[in-house]
Amino acid sequence: MCFVFLVVCLVSCPLCHCWTRGLLIACVKVEEEGVADILMDENATQAAPRPGTSLARPLTQSSGPNAVVRPQTQSGRPLTGFARSASTRPCTGQQVSLEGAMSGMRPGTSRPVTSGGRFVRLGTASMVSDGGQFIHVDKLDLKKYAQRPAIAKALCDYILYYDHNPRKALELAAEATVAADYQDWWWKARLGKCYFQLGLYRDAEKQFKSAIQQQDMITTNIELAKVYVRLDQPNTAMDHLTKASEKFVGETHLLLGVARIYDQLNDLENGVAHYKKVLQLDACNVEAIASLAGHHFYTDQPEIALRFYRRLVQMGVQNAELWNNLGLCCFYASQYDMCLGCFEKALLLADDTNLADVWYNIGQVAVGIGDLVLAYQAFKIAVSVDSNHAESFNNLGVLELRKGNIDPARSNFSTAMRLAEFMYEPAFNGALLSFKLGDFQESYELSHKALKAFDQHTDSMELLKQLKQHFTSL
Repeated sequence: MCFVFLVVCLVSCPLCHCWTRGLLIACVKVEEEGVADILMDENATQAAPRPGTSLARPLTQSSGPNAVVRPQTQSGRPLTGFARSASTRPCTGQQVSLEGAMSGMRPGTSRPVTSGGRFVRLGTASMVSDGGQFIHVDKLDLKKYAQRPAIAKALCDYILYYDHNPRKALELAAEATVAADYQDWWWKARLGKCYFQLGLYRDAEKQFKSAIQQQDMITTNIELAKVYVRLDQPNTAMDHLTKASEKFVGETHLLLGVARIYDQLNDLENGVAHYKKVLQLDACNVEAIASLAGHHFYTDQPEIALRFYRRLVQMGVQNAELWNNLGLCCFYASQYDMCLGCFEKALLLADDTNLADVWYNIGQVAVGIGDLVLAYQAFKIAVSVDSNHAESFNNLGVLELRKGNIDPARSNFSTAMRLAEFMYEPAFNGALLSFKLGDFQESYELSHKALKAFDQHTDSMELLKQLKQHFTSL
């Protein structure tokens, strides 16, 4: 039987929730695509691009560990150690259904219907939290305010970043650009931002390029790279960010952008190299430290990963994900005296979003030490906290099978397959169980399903080979 390997939780970085302050750095990150953006994507130039040239077709062969060691998301990409919304785009090889497009990175989570609808909800939520709308934008004479550059820029940022109304911001930016005789790069950059949020990527590209010609700025280069990423041109985005990093020497956001794209392309070796460059320039970069720690953990170097996570603790990062990862590193580095203490802190800091992962990893540790009773209880708690935790259902099925409970085991495997179609472990476990019970047809179908999720799984290949030999002998 095949246990699902342990999950290193993603380390998240808190953002400043001011009105407009600090939002330029927050907008460096690529927004999550909506359901309509995936199902009705008109930006793809080829239906089957070469591996490594499209975010929808990442590299199939990577220098890093495969899916047996490093768990993957539903998009077919390995966990990177840092939570990113843009890494949930499905791959070309997958048949994207409506249900699959609506699901997020983890089972039980969802994505917005459209990226524009996401901005509408953000604007409504910000108004409710502050007790109502501060400025009634619809009643303003934007053409009059466009003649006063200082007020117009503050108003544009308010509309764009706080009110989340890109159409009104576009109207104001267009009037101000005309008033400035098309010579102000700032307004062109805001026009590009508005076009980007409205889904007009080619218009946004023109505005960002024009702004860079007048005034080359770091944020404008990053915004232009985001346009290329959304247009599914990762190599163009990386070339642009690399050229910008040569001009702005020592700017870590540009290098981080390149590293993120390499991660999305499943080119882990180049991604790790760029994260190391980031740490040479900024030793306190949380994303680079967490990504390198996850890489070393999954390459069978828990001692080195432990040093990176300890660095995050020294920097003052305190969350359940960090202490969970510290506990796993201590366990696999044979520092058992510190392992349980780390998991206790993780449980104290956990909430409903990550408590199931912590209990799941406690169950993995219990399996490692041979305490199957504790493992069974931990997995049961995990599914009680999160009824969509597919990994726990798979492992519960394995433990039920060890007890001789065939029907509960098969039920748990079926539940895990339904919740996470991208996982190969429950499909293989179900196929092996069906094979031992004599249901060869179901075993054959589940073996194909496991190989569809992970085509390099040798056990599924061997089981399928035995089934074919059995069928030919009939």
